[in-house]
Amino acid sequence: MADSEKLYNFKKQLKKLSEFRGSGTELISVYIPSGSPIHEMGNKLREEMSQASNIKSKSTRTNVLGALEKIMNHFKIYKKTPENGLAVFAGNISDNPAKVDIELFAIEPPEPLNVGAYRCDSKFFLDPLEDMLESTDAYGILVLDGREATLAIVKGTNINIVRKLNSTAHAKIRKGGQSARRYERLIEEQIENYYKRVGGAMDRIFLEKVKAVIVGGPGPTKDNFMKMKPFNYQIDVLGVVDTGYTDEYGVREVLAKSQKILAEQEAVKEKVLVDRFIKEVVGGGLATYGVKEVREAIESRQAERVLLSEDLEHVSATYRCPSCEKEKTGVFRETPPDTIVCSECNGQMKLQKEEPLLDELADLARAHGIEVEIISTSSTEGAQFLTGFAGVGALLRYKMR
Repeated sequence: MADSEKLYNFKKQLKKLSEFRGSGTELISVYIPSGSPIHEMGNKLREEMSQASNIKSKSTRTNVLGALEKIMNHFKIYKKTPENGLAVFAGNISDNPAKVDIELFAIEPPEPLNVGAYRCDSKFFLDPLEDMLESTDAYGILVLDGREATLAIVKGTNINIVRKLNSTAHAKIRKGGQSARRYERLIEEQIENYYKRVGGAMDRIFLEKVKAVIVGGPGPTKDNFMKMKPFNYQIDVLGVVDTGYTDEYGVREVLAKSQKILAEQEAVKEKVLVDRFIKEVVGGGLATYGVKEVREAIESRQAERVLLSEDLEHVSATYRCPSCEKEKTGVFRETPPDTIVCSECNGQMKLQKEEPLLDELADLARAHGIEVEIISTSSTEGAQFLTGFAGVGALLRYKMR
């Protein structure tokens, strides 16, 4: 599953959970941090069950106990806590006061949970998961001059200074004649060793741990370092910027001057994808758009990759005629009607199921082994894809006949 689709599904889960409201403080949220034993939270919930027995309201007491029991039963399917931790939500989500509908939702977060929590409220506690949406990528920052270097990892608003290095190269030459030339060679060797030490630290700290790196610092040292490139070729350096400092202030300077670089990096994959799609639609022929056309391209396996806008709000509805047994799928901008006229026998076709069009097409594509990309609308290209192509498109393996 593509990263864009995983992020979309995560957002969709959180949006769904945010819409539920309990009639009292009966919606339960449980967070188990990455690396924490799951049985410890189980013990805490058993204590909460004994305390919940004292709740005065009979309906609230019944709903809380029912939710706690569901969560504890769910824990039994895990031998250990998932790698990134676990978030479980349960409670009565029925909007009908006369009906009880206790449902459970479990989420394995896209990155490690660092908080453990038990919360009972009129809504689900989602803050720790919503914070993950702000930034799911980590970036490396290196600031250096001829005397020192600082390496940091930045994720969202969190700056972690990981390593500081000092240069042993002499600042000045005070010997004349042959000694001066010898000292120059020594300094050159020391500078080269200093760069290699910094490059080695980059490999250990950044390689396979950050999405990309930005280099900064005052003067020409950073440029000379980049010419030498004493670090692993797999480390992607997004840019080089000037700063006045090489400590934590220098790291913050790099961030302040790199907002545009980082924003463009986040959108670059999407931009390339949408630009390629538009180019093929206009003249290349290896793309199509529209619900009918894309569905046919998926079913014939002509589609190489399906593009769907995250703001696609249409609903896909399946109908069946009880008289002639004909089935038909329709797409609606709003809630689909319960019946439509059958084109075969003029009878009344009845609604069998409905689901978001995005989910229906994504499931269909996955069933045929076709990759799906969810296109955001935060970029100019993403907005153009939604407004110009109705948010449904596909890149093709071969041209339409």
